[in-house]
Amino acid sequence: MQNKRGISQALSPGQAGVSLRRATVFDVFGVSQVLVRSITRLCEADHGNQPDKIAAWTANKDPQSVRNWIISGTQIWLAEWNGNVAAVGGLRAPAEISLLYVDPDHAGQGVGAALLSRLEAELALSGATTVHLMSTKTALDFYRRNGWVTAGQPADWNGIPQFSLRKSLHPSG
Repeated sequence: MQNKRGISQALSPGQAGVSLRRATVFDVFGVSQVLVRSITRLCEADHGNQPDKIAAWTANKDPQSVRNWIISGTQIWLAEWNGNVAAVGGLRAPAEISLLYVDPDHAGQGVGAALLSRLEAELALSGATTVHLMSTKTALDFYRRNGWVTAGQPADWNGIPQFSLRKSLHPSG
């Protein structure tokens, strides 16, 4: 089956130098740094370099907030490249990808796609058949290239458009 192959690929070691794993409280500084760097440097199309929008977006991306997410049981995942945090993803039950950010130094290298595949596989293993996420304008084409489709009208969050997307984890064919 195509889906089983996709899951096994997502759970196997990725490209050379990349490893995927759950974050721990020991990762909070690296996670925070990637989140803030990604938002600040890669999401300019969304925040327009407006300090108030950047501040609102990054307000809960500090190490203490990340630590609270992890100890509360939120599934935060990492893609590490040669031992450094290169991308961060999050899952929210029952079937949502709550975040996915790539460090600017690793954009376009397949790290985000590898982590997205792993997050999808984790949701499939938990029994989800259709998953959801809210995308930024910056990430919209990335998600579409990875099989995600529009699932409603855009929403506004602090003047930043958010696009509702969904994906079936059990494609026919």
